[in-house]
Amino acid sequence: MRQTTLLVICALMAGLLATAAWGITTPPADTLKVDYFSNANTAGAPDGTVRVTNPGTSGGSLYAAFYVFDPNQELTECCTCRLTPDGLRTLSVNSDLTSNPLTGVTLTTGLIKIVSSTSPSASRLVPTAAIRSWATHIQNSNFSETETASQDATLSATEQGRLQGECAAIQIDGSGHGICSCGTGD
Repeated sequence: MRQTTLLVICALMAGLLATAAWGITTPPADTLKVDYFSNANTAGAPDGTVRVTNPGTSGGSLYAAFYVFDPNQELTECCTCRLTPDGLRTLSVNSDLTSNPLTGVTLTTGLIKIVSSTSPSASRLVPTAAIRSWATHIQNSNFSETETASQDATLSATEQGRLQGECAAIQIDGSGHGICSCGTGD
């Protein structure tokens, strides 16, 4: 019994030390927005858009870090776009978020994650609550458009690390591919 208790205490201490060593903390709430796109880069379909704004509640400029995933959950593009207080930026799904895929495969559907950060680098996030986003969605084969606010999601320390790591790998090894662009505005 005493040996088991000692092992449990050692395991707990090792876990706490590992967490402290990595500096893993839970990012603040309201830092991750999630949206989807469909019928992108499709003949006859209109272009979808993503709009982001900084409402100014954080006290200064922020950066919207974009992460674009294909239907197989693989990161294909990432970038970071500056947003001044009360600024509005509009990104084209076709031209800004899916035109430079890492793999060279042009996407028609996928997922977009946006992290509100004070860091200008998508590979070194400093999550800071504030950014708001909306996206238009091109529906079905009739290509009707809808627009909705992006969904709030919880950014865990693990997800933050994964996003940063995958984007850093793209920036290092992508030979210029896999980097999205920031559209217009702000």
